[in-house]
Amino acid sequence: MNSDILISRRSLIASAAASMALSACGSGSGSGSDDGARLDGGAIASSDKYSSEAGKAILQAGGNAVDAAVAIAFVLAVTYPEAGNIGGGGFMNIFIEGKPYFVDYREMAPAAATSDMYTRFKTADGKQDPLSSLWGAQAAGVPGTVRGLYEAHQRFGRLAWKDVLAPAIDLADKGHVASKAEVFWRDYAITNFGSSGYPANLMEYFGTMREGQLFRQAELAETLRRIAANGSDEFYKGRTADLIVAAMTQDGGRGIITKADLANYKVVWRNPLPIEWNGMTVYTAPPPSSGGIALGQLLGMKAALRGTLFVGERPNTVQYMHLNAEMLKRVFADRAEYLGDPGFVDVPQARLLDPAYIRARAAEVNPREITPTETVQPGLAKMHTTHFSVVDKWGNAVSNTYTLNMGYGCGVVVRGAGFALNDEMDDFATVPGQPNIFGVIGSDANAVAPGKRPLSSMSPTILVKDGLPTMVIGTPGGSRIFNAVYQVLANTYDYQMPLPAAVANRRFHHQLPQGRIMEGEPFSPIPPDLAQQLQARGYTISTNSFDTDIQAIKITGRDVMPVSDPRGRGLALIVT
Repeated sequence: MNSDILISRRSLIASAAASMALSACGSGSGSGSDDGARLDGGAIASSDKYSSEAGKAILQAGGNAVDAAVAIAFVLAVTYPEAGNIGGGGFMNIFIEGKPYFVDYREMAPAAATSDMYTRFKTADGKQDPLSSLWGAQAAGVPGTVRGLYEAHQRFGRLAWKDVLAPAIDLADKGHVASKAEVFWRDYAITNFGSSGYPANLMEYFGTMREGQLFRQAELAETLRRIAANGSDEFYKGRTADLIVAAMTQDGGRGIITKADLANYKVVWRNPLPIEWNGMTVYTAPPPSSGGIALGQLLGMKAALRGTLFVGERPNTVQYMHLNAEMLKRVFADRAEYLGDPGFVDVPQARLLDPAYIRARAAEVNPREITPTETVQPGLAKMHTTHFSVVDKWGNAVSNTYTLNMGYGCGVVVRGAGFALNDEMDDFATVPGQPNIFGVIGSDANAVAPGKRPLSSMSPTILVKDGLPTMVIGTPGGSRIFNAVYQVLANTYDYQMPLPAAVANRRFHHQLPQGRIMEGEPFSPIPPDLAQQLQARGYTISTNSFDTDIQAIKITGRDVMPVSDPRGRGLALIVT
C-alpha cells in the first residue's frame, strides 16, 4: 500500500512539473541558460523524499538552483511540518553566476516585545517559567520565510512563482504519507510542552496524522494558493496576515504579533561571511547567526594545532574529542558574550576571526586536562530545524537552513491557514545567564528588543575554489549545528574521507555552560570503551543525546555527489 501511494506522489510531482511554463519569470534575473552547462548534472540533498523529488522536477523543467530551493522549502512546509515551515524563518546562502549572496529572513521580535517580557510568566512556585518562550502564541516571533523565499526568487529565479509553488500545493491538497518522525515529534511536543497551560491547538490540526497513512491539509493548500497568486504580500498584508493576528489571541492566547509587525517585516540581504581554509573560500552565515563565526573559529583553531596537538589523531579517539571539546568551550564563551543582531549590537566579527586571535585561543587548549568551566572567559579585551542543499547544471548553488525552533514550534496552528508558528523568541536571552532549550546562555547582546532578530546557530555553507562551488552543506540541530558542519568538513578535507563516510561518521558535541559533559548521538552512540576513557579524563557522558541531519553536495570537476544524512529521512538525488 505505501509503495503504491509513493508512486502516486511521484506522479503528482511529475505532472506538476510537466505543466510548468519554461519561460523566465518576469521579475527574475533569468540566471542560467540552457547553454554553457558547467556540470554533468544538478544535485539535491534534502530532508525528505518529497522535497527532493520536487526539486528534481524543477531542475528538469529548466529551473535553476534558486527555483529548486524555493520549491523544496514550500514542499517541506507540507511534508515536514515539525520543521519545514512558512511560520518560521531562516537563512539562504546563494552562489550564483560566480557571486555569493546571503538572504537573512530570520524571525523578528514584535514591536511590543520587551527585554523583561518573559520574567512576567511565573510557575506555581513563583519562579520565571522557562516554557513561556517555547509554547503558546507569546513565544512566536514575526515569521520571515515567505518574504525571504519570495525575494530570493524574484531576484534570481527563472520559472514563474506560481510554478515553483505547484508541487507544494499539490501535496497539501492531495496528501502525503506521514512519516514516523512527523508523528514522533508531534507526540514529543505535546508530551513535553502541552501541559504548560499556554493555549495551543496542535492536536486540532495534526491529531489525526498517522504513520504510513495519507495526510491531507486543505487549509494549508488554500494558503499556498493565495501566496502563489499574490506573492509574499498575501502573507504579510492579506488574508493570511489577518489569520496570523487572530491566532495571537485564539483560545485565550497572549501573543503580541500585530498586522503592523507583519507589514513591516523586512528581509536583509547581507554579505556572506568568507573564511579562507584549505585553499578554499568558505562562504557561511554572518550575524545574527553565530554559526559562521563559530565555524571559522573551529576550523582556524584546528588548523593552528594541526602540526602539534592533532598530529597522529584520527576522528573520534578520546584525544581528538578532548581537543575539540577544549576548542568548543572557547567558541561558546565568545558566542555568549559578543554575538547578537548586528542591527542592535556591535559584533566584533573581524576581531573574533583574526588569525592572531584564533591562534591565541588555540594556544589555550589544554591537551590533557579539562579546562574548568568557570575559567573559560570570552577572549577579546573589554534545532527544530531543517536544511537542504541544491546545485544546478550551471554551477549555481543554494544552501538553506530554516526553522520553527522546536518541533512544531510554539504549538499554535493558525486557524484558517493551517500552519504552525515558530517559538523563536526562546533563541533570545530571555533571562540573561539562564540557558535556553538547547542549554546555551546569552548576554545583553542577545536580549529581547522590538524588531530584533534572535541569535542563531544555523550555518548554511558553500565552499568555493577557483570560482566554482566545491561543497554545499548544512544541517539542523540547534547549538550543535556549526559543530556538526565542522566535523564533516574536517572528515572530508583533513582526513580525506569520501563524503558518504564523512557524513555517516560518529559525531559528538560539547558546549558551555555544561563544561564537563560530552554528548553522544542516537545514530552512533559513544561505545563503552571510549566512554570509559572519556570518563577517566573527567567527562560525563550525556544521555540527552542530540540529532543532526547533514545535507551535503560535493562537486569534483564536472561531477556532483549529493549525500543525505543516514540519521534522517532525507533523499539525495543527481539530476541529469
